[in-house]
Amino acid sequence: MKYLPIDKELFIQNRIRFVQHLKPNSLAVFTSNDIFATGADSTKPFEQHRDIFHLSGVDQEESILVIFPDSSKKSHREILFLKETNENIAIWEGEKLTKEAAFETSGIKTVYWLDQFERVFKELAYEAERIYLNQNEHLRANTEAENRNDRFNNWCRKEFPLHEYERSAPIMHAIRSVKHKIELDLMQEACNITEKGFRRILKFVKPGVMEYNIEAELMHEFLNNRSRGFAYTPIIGSGHSACVLHYIENNQECKDGEVILMDFGAEYANYSSDLTRCVPVNGRFTKRQKEVYNAVLKVKKEATKLLVPGTMLGEYHVEVGKLMESELLNLGLLDKTDIKNQDPSWPAYKKFFMHGTSHFIGLDTHDLGHWNRPIEENMVFTVEPGIYIPEENLGIRLEDDIVIQANGEPFNLMRNIPIEAEEIEDLMN
Repeated sequence: MKYLPIDKELFIQNRIRFVQHLKPNSLAVFTSNDIFATGADSTKPFEQHRDIFHLSGVDQEESILVIFPDSSKKSHREILFLKETNENIAIWEGEKLTKEAAFETSGIKTVYWLDQFERVFKELAYEAERIYLNQNEHLRANTEAENRNDRFNNWCRKEFPLHEYERSAPIMHAIRSVKHKIELDLMQEACNITEKGFRRILKFVKPGVMEYNIEAELMHEFLNNRSRGFAYTPIIGSGHSACVLHYIENNQECKDGEVILMDFGAEYANYSSDLTRCVPVNGRFTKRQKEVYNAVLKVKKEATKLLVPGTMLGEYHVEVGKLMESELLNLGLLDKTDIKNQDPSWPAYKKFFMHGTSHFIGLDTHDLGHWNRPIEENMVFTVEPGIYIPEENLGIRLEDDIVIQANGEPFNLMRNIPIEAEEIEDLMN
């Protein structure tokens, strides 16, 4: 890992919060991700399953975490099972976690090697009444491919068919959505690295540069600051490409007179940042481009003020829609007839602003969280309104990452990243 060590107190506290949601005499199991093959002997770089990382800090393949707070053996209330390191592995892959290093990482004292798992787990399972299994229950999850977690769940149900089974996912949605102070610091670092990348490219962008040149400059800055790279596939779209919401080809020339929409963010220690900024290729917005830009910025500022504890996300998005409707009327993109004749299920503003304004962010860019519960202090959301006008080859989206505060306005993790049109022009020139 490129990132600096994380205080194990974070993972200790996360496990305490998880256990508070368990039914009596229950054990819960979390597994690491697979290493995914791409062909021949090649694999993708390993990325840890976010849930086992959240609860243990272990960032290593073939790892299993078992939590059993009511175990009769105090030493079995938290257990890590790890791939045993040896001299051969150390030579070819680098040394894996030792038992001592695993404790320093996680705060878990009981560590067994993976070859002991079945024997120890049977002992635990026979004492427990129910087992909590984990599964990806994100609303946008693609679960077609079987993974290590699925294989374990199938094995467990077959080996212990008479146990009661519960779902860990609702608990993880609840506890991962509310961030610990250490997590907020890690997310701030991811945003700080993103800021460095953005400031780097402000002096780099000019007519004739390719979208992938910008992507390369960002990656250079990220890697130089202990980031693994992009938290998600970046969108670098100039001109008409900015009107394609998930444009990721990044292979076109940035031309004089166009505006580039850049949606990117650095990861740090598995935590995501998510930024969108729009800049003029030649360093100066036209009058029309600036009008649209400032309309989006106004909606973003007003939307941010709505993110306070107790807010329901569904109601929040309705209110943001009203803000956008007003700006589109002012820009002449909508008129009163459009509003009068609109379909309530797809309001008129959706022609120019067709996506949501905010989503949870944390260990995943679209992080876990309950959409039907009031938002709470220390949840983190993006705020990202946009206006897309294909006929004008113009797409504007602006986005920051916001921490919900108990009192006062939300705290902007990207507060130091330039966003005012005039400041961007000044820095580019």
